[in-house]
Formats: sequence, structure tokens, C-alpha cells
Amino acid sequence: MTGVTRWWWVRHAPVVGNGGRIHGQDDVPCDTSDTRAFQALAAALPADAVWVTSPLARAVDTAKAITAAGVPARLSIVESDLAEQNFGRWQGLRWKDVEAADDPASKAFWRAPGLNAPPGGESFADLARRVAAVMGRLTADHAGADIVAVTHGGTIRGALTLALALEPGQALSIKVDNLSLTRINHVSDAVAARRGGAWRVVGVNVPTR
Repeated sequence: MTGVTRWWWVRHAPVVGNGGRIHGQDDVPCDTSDTRAFQALAAALPADAVWVTSPLARAVDTAKAITAAGVPARLSIVESDLAEQNFGRWQGLRWKDVEAADDPASKAFWRAPGLNAPPGGESFADLARRVAAVMGRLTADHAGADIVAVTHGGTIRGALTLALALEPGQALSIKVDNLSLTRINHVSDAVAARRGGAWRVVGVNVPTR
């Protein structure tokens, strides 16, 4: 018998006054004023799902706005390991300034941005490992269920790293828009898993309206 656990990944609403800055694990507010966008997400997501968010306010507030638009959560979980990548001393800076900086840490990072950590932070590969651990645990705990995960662009790329068996640098090329939907299924049937792995990517960066 084949069992399918369905992951529905949503990137949080746009950050207020982004300005091209690196937010990482800084707890910054998001704009939840686009009522139609949240209604569209509520219509696209399954009822009676398990909901999980990162602990950062922009993910939690986005999840609240979606459920308020008409799709209540059966169970809500906050997972610290689904937070965005920790960019250390670069958090709050603008990407263009980091890229232009004439310092060894910046030059080292850009040689392999999927594997190297910003100063005082973690690498994308580190993020992908912690996301994979959460996916494995929650898939086992809620086998056969729908799991709605409201998180971050980096977190969703981490999920796709696992599902597609990507190298970290490859995953960084995937575009993940705010309030887009990415769907990944886990198939528990052993024969199906041997035909290409247990994970099936249904859609990436899907607009909901």
C-alpha cells in the first residue's frame, strides 16, 4: 500500500521596507495587507492540515493571515530549524554592499556560496541539513497527512535540495517568490521509492492568483 505525505511550502509575505537587505534570522515585520493574495492561498491549501512555521514573525504572521482568510489549521507547530539561513554579521546589510566589499570573508563566500558560511553565520548547506532533518521527522510523525509549512526562501530551497538531491550551489538558483507555493510529496511505498527516491516535486514557485 502506498502512503503519500503532502508538503505545501509557502514563502512568507514581503518584508516591510526590504531595500535589498539581508534579513536572515533578523526578526523583521512583513506586509500582510494583500487580502486577495491570502484568500487565494487559503483556497489553494488543503483543509485539516498540520501547519508548521519558523519562529520568525514574518512566517508566523503570514500563517495567521492565511488561516484567517478561511483555512484553519488542525495543528500548529513552530520549528526553530525551519528558520531562514543565519547570515551572521551580514544581517541588516545590503547584498550589493556585501558583494562589493573588498574583504577576505566576502571573497571566500562568493567562491562557493552554497558551501561557505558568512562571517558569524551558517552556510546554506548547514541550513539544508537542518531542514532535511525536520522534514524527515515530521513526515514520520504525520505520515499520510497534509503539512503546510510557512517559511522562507532559503528554507524552501533547502527542502528542494533534499527532494531533488541537489548540490547546495544548485539549489541557490531556484527562484522562490513571496506568497508562492511549492509542493513536495513523500511516497512511502518501497518500490516507488526505488524508482527515483521517496520525494516527488509537484510544483515550484507556483503563483496562487
